[in-house]
Amino acid sequence: MPAIRAVGLTKHYGSTVGVSGLTFDVEQGEVFGYLGPNGAGKTTTIRLLLDLIRPTSGSVELFGLDARRDAVALHRRVGYTPGDLALYDRLTGREVLRFFAALRGLTDIEYAETVARRLELDLDTRISSLSKGNRQKVGLVQALLSRPDLLVLDEPTSGLDPLVQQEVYALIDEATEEGRTVFLSSHVLSEVQRIAHRVAVIRSGDLVLVEGVAKLRARAFTRVEARFADEPPADAFAGLPGVRELSRFDTTIRFAVEGTPDLLVKAMATYTTVGLDVEEADLEDIFLDLYRGGTADAA
Repeated sequence: MPAIRAVGLTKHYGSTVGVSGLTFDVEQGEVFGYLGPNGAGKTTTIRLLLDLIRPTSGSVELFGLDARRDAVALHRRVGYTPGDLALYDRLTGREVLRFFAALRGLTDIEYAETVARRLELDLDTRISSLSKGNRQKVGLVQALLSRPDLLVLDEPTSGLDPLVQQEVYALIDEATEEGRTVFLSSHVLSEVQRIAHRVAVIRSGDLVLVEGVAKLRARAFTRVEARFADEPPADAFAGLPGVRELSRFDTTIRFAVEGTPDLLVKAMATYTTVGLDVEEADLEDIFLDLYRGGTADAA
């Protein structure tokens, strides 16, 4: 039974389409990265999953239960950090956590205090006096405090310094090791690549790709940057199967290579090569290719 199942999920805001026909599953115990730029439909999707807004059409199930009909029971099993986090400014971090703990029927916040220490968060400072990054930490701690079955994190590391980000990744890893599920919405590609098992890419409200990170990288192109003693002719590498020239500046040419670079290397042997850099493609290449009008197959 998947942790999340969305079928034909659609949301219209008048004549504006928020998301259209989203169909995907998120398996229990995985980190599911949800990628897209601002305005692509990531937050709308999350609000539909949590029954914070109602779909125009389609359905959502969490752990086999209807997200709308069983919302009260399901919310007890979900921890959520919104991208537009709002907290009670007059309370301290500790008071905020005790409030959320009481709502969930918890008798103590011992685990939350442990997480706060790991994130270097002072719980005795009023929310109004906290920086954006420390407010974000409070949001993360409240999402984690009950060790929920499903963590829904919308841009969770926004405003956090790199060391704290690494601790957040460790907490996410620990959650999945315990069999819990993480739905991670982000536009930080390196972050998703670091911790996600699978990714979905949303573009203008449409789901354009759902794939395992390892599988995506295995079939993605390799980037090759070659520096020549003299600039090769404009058509020197035209027509090579699986080879695409990305840019050319003076005597430096950048290529995208699908599959083996053997043909490119043989073609380059005609010219004097003075430098060569080869870099395995990452999620950023695939994401940018999709947003430039490419397809998942092209990636």
